[in-house]
Amino acid sequence: MSKIKAIVFDLGMVLIPFNYELAVNRLNLLKPGAGDRVMNFVKENYHLFRLFEAGKLTENEYIPQLMKAAGTGEVVPHEKFCRIYSEIFSINYDVAELLEVLKPKYRLFLLSNTNPVHRKYGYAGFEFLQHFEKLFYSDEVGAVKPEAAIYQAVEAYSGLKPEEHLFIDDIEDYINGAKRCGWQGIQFFNYRDLLGKLRELTGDF
Repeated sequence: MSKIKAIVFDLGMVLIPFNYELAVNRLNLLKPGAGDRVMNFVKENYHLFRLFEAGKLTENEYIPQLMKAAGTGEVVPHEKFCRIYSEIFSINYDVAELLEVLKPKYRLFLLSNTNPVHRKYGYAGFEFLQHFEKLFYSDEVGAVKPEAAIYQAVEAYSGLKPEEHLFIDDIEDYINGAKRCGWQGIQFFNYRDLLGKLRELTGDF
């Protein structure tokens, strides 16, 4: 097995757990049923959410559809809606602090299916992001995991062989997408399990 030179982290549920119920409950308090209607819309129109994450729909094309579904236009203007929709994240401090340990030995990259609203109003200010050499966001790359193009965007920047990349993600399908591109992968379950698997692959820790 080739020596790992770059470790590529997913964002959501690995570094930043999220809970959409926080947004649902806040919207429901502002207008009964509003949050539930938004979540139903997202589930029934998931292809639109994927287009938003892939950068194929803009904020001004996607968010008004959520607002219309919520029926909160008179009480929740666009920016307030975006904030409520995005204040769903917390930080997994164990994993975030691990970045400082890994950084002297490996090139670190972030690879996330995400959107500009969650970034702007949700997590852009999180300090641990500074530990990454480059942040690869799906809406900026124009592709989403598990499409090959998003992993290839990392390779094009890093200049490394596919097998020299190790990808850490909580979703098995996205790990398999990376492996199809020749990467190594670890499915994330919890911090302790991650350390054990990193030890097996790298000999560190």
